[in-house]
Parts: sequence; structure tokens; C-alpha cells
Amino acid sequence: MTTMKQFVIYTRVSTKKQGKSGLGLEAQQRDVALYLENYAVEPHEVIGRYCDVDTGKHAERPELQQAMELARKSKATLLVAKLDRLSRDVEFIAGVIKRCDLIVASMPNADKFQLHIYAALAEQEREFISLRTKSALAEAKARGVKLGGNRPEAEVRHAAVKAKSEANAERIRTILSNSRAAGMTYKAIADELNKLGVATATEKGKWYDSTVRRYALMIQV
Repeated sequence: MTTMKQFVIYTRVSTKKQGKSGLGLEAQQRDVALYLENYAVEPHEVIGRYCDVDTGKHAERPELQQAMELARKSKATLLVAKLDRLSRDVEFIAGVIKRCDLIVASMPNADKFQLHIYAALAEQEREFISLRTKSALAEAKARGVKLGGNRPEAEVRHAAVKAKSEANAERIRTILSNSRAAGMTYKAIADELNKLGVATATEKGKWYDSTVRRYALMIQV
């Protein structure tokens, strides 16, 4: 007798406006559907769908707690569209991984270890971007640039974009170093990043050999 694979789907939107309009929610539902259609083993069934309207900073989200509990009791897989829809905190994500089986639709081939590493890298990236942006703002202010209002200075925006680009390069430093040391080409590395579902700086783009080359030169690997 074949055991049917079971999934519990969890989605999250940040504001009530997004919840009512479907903004963000439709994209998550699309990604989940793509996973079920193209990667999920057959036969399978969805035994529960849960959605929170809350920030990812809060751990006590009622719908998430119910989704996790159902997944645990049913020995089902918790399925989310993107890792940050679950949480932005690496410790919280690690706790979820310990409690139940987890799959991220946008990273269909990632195992638990890879998800943990990716969560840690994403957290480091956010911290780095925050520090670099604050530093850029402080330097601009020291030079007399007026900040705030409805007309942000181009120099400050440029500094923030540069900080994010550098942070993204640092985020994949280990992957780049190990891959280049193994003799992989920039194209092969880009293909592997796409396969693993590692997000680009825009989180919507695709990795290309030119991007990987630029990042490698940026961090000198």
C-alpha cells in the first residue's frame, strides 16, 4: 500500500492591506502550486492551509503554530513559498526544522542543512546591509547632505544600493571560494546557485556568470 505524501501549507503577509488585496499572497500561492505540480512526489495531498497577517519578527503567530502542530501530529511536511515567509530569525527557523519536516517551494532541492545555512546567511546579510546603510547615512550627514523628507539624496540611495550589492557578495563568499577552488566556471557556479534557489540581490532575479564574476572580483576570490 502506497503512503500518500501530506503537506501543510503556510503563507504570511505583513499587513492587513496585503491580506485583503491578495498582494504578496497570490505570489506565494503560485510558488507553492508550482512546487506541488513539479516537485512533489505522487500521490500527495494538502491537509491544511494556514495564513498569518503579521510581521516575520513575531514568533507567536497563531496560524503558524497551528500549521506546525498539524504537520507534527500528522507527520506531514510544512510547505512555505519562501524562507522569509516563515521567519527572518535563524534560531526560529532552526526550531521549526527540529519540530517538523520543512520544504521551501522556491528552493525545492534544499535539504534541512542547506535551509539552516541559507537562513544564517540571510540574517548576516540583513545585519550587514543595516550597518552599511547607517554608516553611509552618517557620512552623508557629516558632509552636510540633508536627509529625510520626500526627496532623498541620490548619493544616499547609491550608497544603500552599493551596500546591498557588497553584502550579497559577502553572503555567497564561501560558495564562491569553494567552487572556484574546485575549478568550477562562473557559469557553473551561477547554474548551481539557481538550482539551490539562492536568492539574488533583488530576490526575484536569476544568477548569471557575469554576476558571479563581478561578485568574485568584488570580494577577491
